[in-house]
Amino acid sequence: MRLPLTKADDFSAVDMKLVEQMFDTFIAAGFTYFDTAYMYHDFHSEEIVRQALVERHRRDEFTLASKLPTMFLKAEGDQERIFDEQLAKCGVEYFDYYLLHNLGVGNYKRVEQFDSFAFVSRKKAEGRIRHIGFSFHDSAELLDRILTEHPETEFVQLQINYLDWDNESIQSRKCYEVARRHGKPIVVMEPLKGGTLTALPAEAAELLHTARPDMSAASWGIRYAAGLEGVMTVLSGMSSPEQLADNISYMEHFEPLSPNEHATIGRVVEVLNRAIAIQCTACRYCVDGCPKHIAIPDCFALYNAEQQALNKAFSIQKTYYLNLVSTHGRASECIACGKCESSCPQHLPIIEHLRAVSKAFD
Repeated sequence: MRLPLTKADDFSAVDMKLVEQMFDTFIAAGFTYFDTAYMYHDFHSEEIVRQALVERHRRDEFTLASKLPTMFLKAEGDQERIFDEQLAKCGVEYFDYYLLHNLGVGNYKRVEQFDSFAFVSRKKAEGRIRHIGFSFHDSAELLDRILTEHPETEFVQLQINYLDWDNESIQSRKCYEVARRHGKPIVVMEPLKGGTLTALPAEAAELLHTARPDMSAASWGIRYAAGLEGVMTVLSGMSSPEQLADNISYMEHFEPLSPNEHATIGRVVEVLNRAIAIQCTACRYCVDGCPKHIAIPDCFALYNAEQQALNKAFSIQKTYYLNLVSTHGRASECIACGKCESSCPQHLPIIEHLRAVSKAFD
């Protein structure tokens, strides 16, 4: 979803020559996993995979993952039509990994309506899918429910990085622990938060450089995720040959972070958290009396993450926000009654902050 472009901000203008070069280098280094989806790069990503990968490499040289766009399911027959279209666009007879895309609260309801787990299970029985899973941007509670109701799931794709690990809205750690309890292998997405963890404040960058002057900022985030037990692969969203070469340099002969390196990461997180926009401690005293049922601390956590994000064109926080407000009030629904502010131990201007959240997400 972050392939190199010949024209800035035009996601259909992919630099095919450079993509081919990067794919060839990746495979030559012994790596195999390619991840695409129906709507990436203005719906051209799967065709790009066919041209740069499938038509230029043997089928046993790579594994390919794509995703059923659950958000586009409107009528009976959509799943069959889209799946056949995806196979044709990719130029393959089967997907090694096939995911139900973004199972948040709303999309999970749609998946249940269209019996999507049964659909992908049938395709697996037909030999058109090797392994079935889903990508997920929601609460650990919902993840536990889905994995309990659908034990046929073979793997899950989760947002995991050292900054989101204890974020109360994204819940990287809690979701990871749920997946481990269910014994599901994990594909990691957003290990660098869309590049945010490669463009660190000077104090944080210096901590990493002092500890390992030979390693890039990106290496810390990717090694952090890859070193977690149960992780089968990490998707880093490489956009240039330089990023690819950097990743290969430390993943070709992978070494997990040492205890000292984990301690350094902890200090980096402290630096980053000191710079957050809204200093909410998530005590949740503000939530109970809200007449509009706005999950105020969760909104603030997502807003803080959005302000730290390097590339807001890919706002993962917006996805989490939309999942959140499907069961809670939107920030824009605040009626400025003041109940939240009167109960806040930090004396935050909550009403003003909710306006900022609404501007960012609503």
